[in-house]
This record gives sequence, C-alpha cells and structure tokens, in this order.
Amino acid sequence: MTQATGSPTLRGAAVGRGIGIGLMYGLWKPRVLGAWRVPASGPVILAVNHSHNIDGPMLMGTAPRPVHFLIKKEAFVGPLDPFLRGIGQLKVDRTTADRTAITHALGVLENGGVLGIFPEGTRGEGDFASLRAGLAYFAVRSGAPIVPVAVLGSTERRGRLISALPPLRSRVDVVFGDAFDAQDRARGSDKGGGGRRGGGSGLRTRKVLDEATVRIQGRLTAHLDEARRFTGRR
Repeated sequence: MTQATGSPTLRGAAVGRGIGIGLMYGLWKPRVLGAWRVPASGPVILAVNHSHNIDGPMLMGTAPRPVHFLIKKEAFVGPLDPFLRGIGQLKVDRTTADRTAITHALGVLENGGVLGIFPEGTRGEGDFASLRAGLAYFAVRSGAPIVPVAVLGSTERRGRLISALPPLRSRVDVVFGDAFDAQDRARGSDKGGGGRRGGGSGLRTRKVLDEATVRIQGRLTAHLDEARRFTGRR
C-alpha cells in the first residue's frame, strides 16, 4: 500500500518506541511478560486495558515492535500535536465516525504494522467491562490477529513528587496474552512468530461485529484475570 499523505510512518513509530523505552525504563521499573506472543511481523492489533495516562506510553516503551496508537484528539494540543504525529500516533475524534483516523488505522495494518487500541474507548477502571465496536471493526475488516495486553500497577499508588503519576522507580507489569482471531477462524498457530498479512472476511454487518465484540470481550477479560492472578495485582 502506498503511504498516504499525512498518514503515520513506521519510522516515526520507531522513534516513539525509542523515546518510550528511555522514559519508561528511566522513570519506572517495567516488568514485561509474554512479549514473545506478539507476532514478529505482519499486522497485529494490541488491545490494552486503560486505567492511567501512562498506559499508552508504557506499552510504546515495552512492546517488541513500534506501535501506532489511536489517541483521542483532545491530547493533540499545542506542541504535543506535531510531536504525537511525528512519532506515528493517530488522532481520533471519539464523538463521530472519524473517517481519516479509520483510513490511517487500516493503512497501518495493511502495511503490516502494529495498531494499539484502548477498546474501552476512554480511561476508566481498566477492566474491559465496556467495549466499543471499534476494535471488532478493525479486526474483522483487516483480518489482523488481536493480542490482549494488561498494564497493571499504574494506579496502585500515587507518586510523592507528582501525584498524578505512579511513584518513580515503582514496578509496572505489562502482560501480553496469546494472539487470537476476532471471528474464531483457524489461523494456524495462535502463539505468534510469523504473523500474517490482512485478509479480513469483508463481512462487517452489525451481527458480525456484535458477535466479534462479545468474543473479544471474553478473551480480553480472561487474559486480564489471568494476568492479575499471575502478578498478584488487583
């Protein structure tokens, strides 16, 4: 696919990953579990729980591949606008069907990249209790596998210097789960390695998306529960 004007670039996301590594490992102590489950190549969607503002940057700095996140347009203010665009992040208007964001996100996947999504749509309890249909749409349309990700520990305590952030040098766990298909089609191995190009079914009826959303929510919730048990986190 030809890179469209204004669309995010892999080079930009790679720069963002480098910045994320420096900041996240410099300020906190991330413990990364199961990163090998992310396919080494080909399109993939990382579905991340969202309970703190550092969850996105934390994943950018700990994922094994550069990530293009769909980020609410309200974050693109002042100098953050050109910065976020420059590191390959995608601005999305959550109040409408943002065609530009949808096109750019599908372009990331068509080019074999990694798309990061907070499927709950906004920061909340981070428990995947209320999923929007956007994740199902991208997964069904592109055929890309979904890797569930649990970021745990970012909300347990407030920092003394900056109360809006976790305490400096505290541990944050990032747990990657097994890749799965939104429509439960046979994919060969669910445990990554080779990845694959797109190949969505093209069927995006409300019934198909609703069924895919229910399946996705079950897999994400199960992964979060398992990650909490394994790490001892709430």
